[in-house]
Amino acid sequence: MKPDIHPDYREVVFQDTSSDLRFVTRSTIASSETVEWEDGKTYPLAKVEISSQSHPFYTGKQILVDSGGRVERFRKRYAKTGTASAPAAAPAAKAPEPADAEPADAEPAAATDDA
Repeated sequence: MKPDIHPDYREVVFQDTSSDLRFVTRSTIASSETVEWEDGKTYPLAKVEISSQSHPFYTGKQILVDSGGRVERFRKRYAKTGTASAPAAAPAAKAPEPADAEPADAEPAAATDDA
């Protein structure tokens, strides 16, 4: 390996901001925050929005995490145009004509005098 081109691989504390779960693992993630862990050492802190503690696949329930107002901006944007999943309006169906009636675009039959 070439020296001085690889990121620093070290122990980092990851914190789930929605459930306050914290765990220590090794990572190369850059972080300006630090936290003192239970063993008395200080580690870099990386905040994440979703972990196994809050992800619907693992919990079995849906938790809406709104980071930075994204959900509100989405709702505001699509409130103007209606719902994104609304089907397009179908044209009105034409009522069927009775079987003995002549079509509207046909010429009327000429009257004949046989007298």
